[in-house]
Amino acid sequence: MRIHHTEEQTGMSRHTVEAAPRPSAPPEGYLPGSRAYRRVVVALFAAGVATFALLYSTQAILPELSAQFGVSIGDSTLSVSLTTLGLGVALLVAGPASDVLGRTRLIHLSVTASAVVAAGCALAPGWSALLALRLLQGVVLAGLPAVATAYLREELHPSTHARAAGLYVGGTALGGMIGRLVTGAVGEAAGWRWALAAAAVLGLACAVAVRLLLPRSRGFVPAPAGARALLRMSLRAVSDPGLVTLYAIGGCSMGALVAVFNTVGFRLQGPPFGLGLGVASLVFLVYPLGTLSSTAFGRLADVRGRRAVLPLGCLLAVAGALLTLPSSLPVVVAGLALLTAGFFAVHGLASGWVPARAHAGGVSTGQAASLYLFTYYLGSSVFGSLAGPAWTAAAWPGVVALATVLLLATGVLAALLRRTPALPGVRAR
Repeated sequence: MRIHHTEEQTGMSRHTVEAAPRPSAPPEGYLPGSRAYRRVVVALFAAGVATFALLYSTQAILPELSAQFGVSIGDSTLSVSLTTLGLGVALLVAGPASDVLGRTRLIHLSVTASAVVAAGCALAPGWSALLALRLLQGVVLAGLPAVATAYLREELHPSTHARAAGLYVGGTALGGMIGRLVTGAVGEAAGWRWALAAAAVLGLACAVAVRLLLPRSRGFVPAPAGARALLRMSLRAVSDPGLVTLYAIGGCSMGALVAVFNTVGFRLQGPPFGLGLGVASLVFLVYPLGTLSSTAFGRLADVRGRRAVLPLGCLLAVAGALLTLPSSLPVVVAGLALLTAGFFAVHGLASGWVPARAHAGGVSTGQAASLYLFTYYLGSSVFGSLAGPAWTAAAWPGVVALATVLLLATGVLAALLRRTPALPGVRAR
């Protein structure tokens, strides 16, 4: 049968039946417990690990890069900001391309090419070459995040969408942690080149896993090709106020997280902490909390609705940012843990909401997901770069102030989203 799903909730009890099925109707989607469902989830989890391990592979070794290349703290953050900038711009092409070419083809190309470019970063002859390769790294990484949530919506049963998106985002959180821990430890022991080489090996292993596990698309329907069709899709994707608000939520929340983690290594290596590069990178062990929170908040949203749950993630993140202010290592770590959990709760809900609302409104899910991620990584690039001047002007309180303003803006946007009407014919909480 043909089914309309709610924009915010996808349980079977919330479906409304419209008409009898047609023989050519697409499959309903893989159900939890099936072998194919497990393959999809594990493959996307591995792809998320690779993408974010490589995307932020230089973040834990920024002090090492600053010392080795003789660049300022602000300039060292360019090795992160240029990558996220390249990723954000490439998403504007990758999303529409996936609507024509298909999801799985782009996912395989992205994870494989990113491992190759990561190996090139480890061999970079100088600072300018490293920055150029990091920019290219962002471009080739764009294929996965551009299509991941759209792929999940098309291939999995509607009752699992929020939790599956949470698991994917959990993979990105774990990847971010592993990449930073590996590069931090190896960087302290053997230098930045070996640190980036280790990240490349991790990316290659994940690419092999994705190649072996990811099923071919069953629910993908190619969109019309051509510049005119692309323009129509783009205009529709920016004409819905709910989608635009979700895009802004992604940019502000991601900017806050990256601003904090771009500079926390400098804080922990300075007084009163005096930690080494490898030990300081252990703060990224808080990232598994992002995996847990994105999954847990996704399950809660399947029951309560995203409108009700999203503001809770914002409050958790603000509390975490403020808790990092005291000069006590356990308190700082606790604050980073809360910030991470709150951020991934927000991102997991918002990133899964975008394709759901886009689909309900007849908007290209790939295009909408790409625009969400464009603002997400634009926020990472712009506000992550501003963390350097904030640190120079007011040290850690300046960074926390920047992050708190961005998180409060996220909360205001979440409140506005609660008042944004659901799309016609779509029930919402």
